[in-house]
Amino acid sequence: MAELTFFAGTMDCGKSTLALQMDHNHRARGLAGIIFTRLDRSGEAVLSSRLGLATPAVEVTEDLDLWDVVVARMTSGGRVDYLICDEAQFYSPQQVEQLARVVDELDIEVFAFGITSDFRTQLFPGSQRLVELADRTQLLQVSALCWCGRRATHNARVVDGVMVVEGEQVVVGDTADPEHEAQVEYEVLCRRHHMRRMNSRAAQAAALSADVLPFDLDACPVPQQG
Repeated sequence: MAELTFFAGTMDCGKSTLALQMDHNHRARGLAGIIFTRLDRSGEAVLSSRLGLATPAVEVTEDLDLWDVVVARMTSGGRVDYLICDEAQFYSPQQVEQLARVVDELDIEVFAFGITSDFRTQLFPGSQRLVELADRTQLLQVSALCWCGRRATHNARVVDGVMVVEGEQVVVGDTADPEHEAQVEYEVLCRRHHMRRMNSRAAQAAALSADVLPFDLDACPVPQQG
């Protein structure tokens, strides 16, 4: 029986890399699928990983009906054994319901990959509907790390080096690059540092200040191994 599986996690936990790997594994077994994505960091109609891998994909626009795309492929003689759906947090709830219909009525496996919550710690509508409808929700095992070394659980938006918690839910950017300070970047943080609004640049600035108390930076010490 086909299933709708939602692979969820923060940024930098390898979602797109896993999506590319799963597509490769299925094609290597002679199966045929369709890759969907929306607002990928590398541009339109491409699924890319920060490791440098990429493949063409169908761009999920606001008015795209995913059910219609699959049915059109099949009625024109094409074969569809599975769907890879990256950046699924940006899909509309209605598009997620279309994916569930593909599973239930066409018996096609659907693998969706996405971030659960935004920079305000609020669920994306697409991710919320996936959690509600998916046969399985699987948290990825590759842990992204906060600048303090602990497991990152939250996504932070950084504008001109300063973490913000207000603004539009969807603003395309990329993870912070120490070699290039972009206007809008994203950074993964542990819950405590997200709540304290202390991204890596704020921590570096605080470390240089004589007014910082010890617990300001040592807010969540990393457990020692062994």
